[in-house]
Amino acid sequence: MIFDQTIKNINRIRHVIRIFLKYGFEDIVVNTPLRKLIPQKKRLTWSRHDRSVFEFSRWERIRMVTEELGATFIKLGQLLSNRPDILPVALITELEKLQNEVPPFPVSQVKEIIEKETGRKIDDLFSYFEDKPLGSASIGQVHRARLKNGLDIVVKVRRPGVKQLVTTDLELLREIVRLTENYLKKQGLLNPEEILKTVEKTLLKELDFTVEARNLVYFRKFYINETSFTVPKPFKELSGERVLIMELIHGCKITNTQQLAEWGLDPKEIAERGMDIYLKQIFEFGYFHADPHPGNILVQKNGVICLIDFGMTGKLLKRDKLAFAGILLGMANKSPRAMAINFKKLAIDHDIQDNRSFEYRLAELIEEFSSLELEEINMSAFTIELQRIIYDYKLKVPGNIFLMLRALVILEGIGERIHPGFQTFEFFKPYGKKLVLEQLSFKDISSDLLFTGSQVLSFFNKFPAELKYILRKIRKGELYYHVEYHGLEPIAKKLNSIANRVVMAMLICTFVLSSTLLLIYQTGGQMLYGVPLLSWAGYLISAGMSFLLMLSILRNR
Repeated sequence: MIFDQTIKNINRIRHVIRIFLKYGFEDIVVNTPLRKLIPQKKRLTWSRHDRSVFEFSRWERIRMVTEELGATFIKLGQLLSNRPDILPVALITELEKLQNEVPPFPVSQVKEIIEKETGRKIDDLFSYFEDKPLGSASIGQVHRARLKNGLDIVVKVRRPGVKQLVTTDLELLREIVRLTENYLKKQGLLNPEEILKTVEKTLLKELDFTVEARNLVYFRKFYINETSFTVPKPFKELSGERVLIMELIHGCKITNTQQLAEWGLDPKEIAERGMDIYLKQIFEFGYFHADPHPGNILVQKNGVICLIDFGMTGKLLKRDKLAFAGILLGMANKSPRAMAINFKKLAIDHDIQDNRSFEYRLAELIEEFSSLELEEINMSAFTIELQRIIYDYKLKVPGNIFLMLRALVILEGIGERIHPGFQTFEFFKPYGKKLVLEQLSFKDISSDLLFTGSQVLSFFNKFPAELKYILRKIRKGELYYHVEYHGLEPIAKKLNSIANRVVMAMLICTFVLSSTLLLIYQTGGQMLYGVPLLSWAGYLISAGMSFLLMLSILRNR
């Protein structure tokens, strides 16, 4: 069985290599250990015959490879399109074009999965089940149904075999990354293994529908008293890892302005309210829906806005919210230094060697946007510039920041479609000011002081016990320490040389002094020109050592 799986994976790797070659990526195969997986007799037949692929850019060909490799790789590409800190903007643009729609799987399999997951027959669960799916994607598909109590619902079912396929493909990707790691690093992808781990974690979460059900519960709690916004109710007792059952929302897409007009709703008011809902999620709750494309934002006949599909959400810590607001306020106040400070607060790690150079780059960004009228500034252009700065300076920023930026860009596009003159940055102002005031509020300051105080108190509580432990170890002779130093070899050599010269100088002084004392106090014994022979020996040794010392000093000047 293990052998069969190994053979299967090798065949899958070879299939991947064939597609790489087809789209002109021989360098990835030839310059890495992947070439060992190509049988010699097949190497020529695996080459493509049509060179028209070179009419496309390298980034376009990467997107074509991803599309041809199938569902897992498409999902991988879509997830990476949210990470401009690790991929160039041109590649991000191509990955954003990836489509996730795939042919539906048979309804017989859908029903079988539902019955296995819930432990109940379809007829016992539903009074009506629609065989034709409402939608089908790489992870699962959605069907309309009605519970026995008459409530209309939707049933989301995970595609059969998709977890095994994703797991196999992730193992394959780990192997490919291992074989091509050095090549990828030379191409500027500095941490391919870390990238793959991040994507793997996100992808495996999407495969588990209990995560989405939990997200729905959280958001319903946030908006429990809200009358103009709603989230579908999940039925957790009927759902599981492979099946999610939730209430059906009747409404139209937010971009269907004709339907909105027929219902007597103002698209401008809907767009503004929708943006407020999102900014409240981001800057107040710190927990937001991360995939707000038009199909996931519905408007009901009474004007209530509803978000669906909570498979992808983002979370922001308070310090990240404040840092991002600080960047926006720094730009508004034309202060590159304030922007630089907040960028560093936002970054987990960075490669900023020269602060002045970084501030000059931010000053260019400010100058570029400050020369525009308010209606000319758009979130998309601003996000692209931010992404370039993050990529160029290797700023390691929390991934949820990019989910947030992507969501805001999508929302701006929706707003502009249904609300001429829609200005995203106008909506930021009250939230930015509110966050700054919150930071200066008595509640926040007292909370910070309380945290600092608790840390100090904890230190003083632990310090006596720690000190007592160290002293006990010293008393028993059980305290050991190991010191390593790096880059100090030249200094150590110099100090050693100086020590040797000092010792030699002291020996010279000793011989001279001893010889002189003998000269003064010795009255008998063998003499040469009235000087004791031992004194002559001491003076000669001193002279020789002095000569050697002078040579050493002159040689190392």
